[in-house]
Amino acid sequence: MFEYLKQAFTLFFTGDDYLWSTIVTTAQMTTVSTLVSAVIGLPIGTALGKNSFRGKGVLMRFINTLMGLPPVVAGLVVFLLFCRVGPLGSFHIIYSIKAMIVAQVLLITPIVIGLSANCASAKAASFNETCHGLGLSKGKQIILLLIDCRAQLVSVVLTGFGRAIAEVGAVSIVGGNIQNKTRVMTTAIQLETGKGNFEFAVAIGILLLTLSFVVNSLAYSLQEKMK
Repeated sequence: MFEYLKQAFTLFFTGDDYLWSTIVTTAQMTTVSTLVSAVIGLPIGTALGKNSFRGKGVLMRFINTLMGLPPVVAGLVVFLLFCRVGPLGSFHIIYSIKAMIVAQVLLITPIVIGLSANCASAKAASFNETCHGLGLSKGKQIILLLIDCRAQLVSVVLTGFGRAIAEVGAVSIVGGNIQNKTRVMTTAIQLETGKGNFEFAVAIGILLLTLSFVVNSLAYSLQEKMK
């Protein structure tokens, strides 16, 4: 294992073009897809958790089902939509980072919605009573509840990030695992393992874990400051 660690950080600090291209693509895809999912999912999830309405139980069960959506299914849906003969083929984004981001958003957004709804529902009763007494508009109520749940929502976004950075199936289908274009760290591990290049695959794996650890550490520090 020491040799693998040595090789991983040697590759990192010597500026290996293949490795750095893979890292940059991974960071770009993961960051953008997580941010887009957070912008879409956090307000929707908070609104769902805060409010009660007919059919909410069915809607939440549907969202919970999508939280476990198999990545290959999400990849297949996006591929069929954006392939040359698909209804959105005119956008010409298949086998690109943009298509990978779309697939990731499809996977992550239900997770963000479901988890943020659970966070909001835990505070909904007392929060709704206070807001009703103050006569606040629905928009302001959602914003205030987002702020009130901010520490918990950091963990929600972090969960989405974890799903994004660990993804293989969907990004392989819509990205094509093209070197220096759509190859990310997880697909590189899969490829190098298939080629029998285990040392390089383990080295990438170690760097992937290190990147996740750094992001988690930063998020934990931010979460502590918000409490």
